[in-house]
Amino acid sequence: MIAAILQVVLVVAGAPLLVGLMRQVRARLEGRAGAGVLQPWRDLRKLLRKEPIAPRGTGWAFRLAPLLLAASALVVTAVVPLVTTASPLDGVADLFAVTALLALGSVALALGALDTGTAFGGMGASREVTVLALVEPTILLAVFALSVRVGSTNLGAIVNSTLDDPLAVISPASVLAAVALAVVIIAETGRIPVDNPSTHLELTMIHEAMVLEYSGPDLALIEWASAIRLSVLLGLLGSLFAPWGIAGADAGPVALLVAVVALAVKVGVLGALLAAGEVFMAKLRLFRIPELLAGSFLMALLAVGASFFLA
Repeated sequence: MIAAILQVVLVVAGAPLLVGLMRQVRARLEGRAGAGVLQPWRDLRKLLRKEPIAPRGTGWAFRLAPLLLAASALVVTAVVPLVTTASPLDGVADLFAVTALLALGSVALALGALDTGTAFGGMGASREVTVLALVEPTILLAVFALSVRVGSTNLGAIVNSTLDDPLAVISPASVLAAVALAVVIIAETGRIPVDNPSTHLELTMIHEAMVLEYSGPDLALIEWASAIRLSVLLGLLGSLFAPWGIAGADAGPVALLVAVVALAVKVGVLGALLAAGEVFMAKLRLFRIPELLAGSFLMALLAVGASFFLA
């Protein structure tokens, strides 16, 4: 229980810092000083002090979207094995349940954007649902390829299996699944080359187009939840393919401390690599994004086939 609470607190507090780290890495590589790692926390504090304003004519979908997005992100944070595989919620840490929770947050935000009745909201929602329809099956197939050798879709069981057999991560199925999962994590979190989180050009926006009408605490909740989803997905990638350092069932205080440090290092390194790659990569044109995601789906499908035939 202590480890599960520690995991939630760590991700909730560290998610804005991860975003700040990624922005700082990009700034340094682009020759700028950057605003600092703590700037996302300052932005959230400023937004929380403002008055929420809702567009005229919006209903319950617009008001509930930030709450559903944040709630689904918190539940995923609690059940995914990041610090320990012996969480009290490990029994519900199922691949299909986690994927459904991620989809729930995305669909809620898309419905909130549609509820505004604006052109930008509808455009962003349609693009988000298009990406979602290609991302979620790929996540399912990529992780399912790892679950074949375990005989379970429980994420904790998959991580424990990799801890018991570290050489399994260099198998063809694992390599294909890792590449496919990395691509869809970029798409799910709205990063380059699928989306640009720092743009406001109407022809390229996906996520930003859906949140243009939000302000104050609602916008802070959306930004905070998006940072949590990014941290959890990067942590899940590290847990599935590099689970070393995760605490087990009989872990003591020292093992939990090691697990916390290991999680922070893995997520920080993956975030820094992602930010560095964005500097040298251009955003894809919108009609090319399905081609990229279809390629990742094919790799996930090949990973499933390889896990059966090469087992």
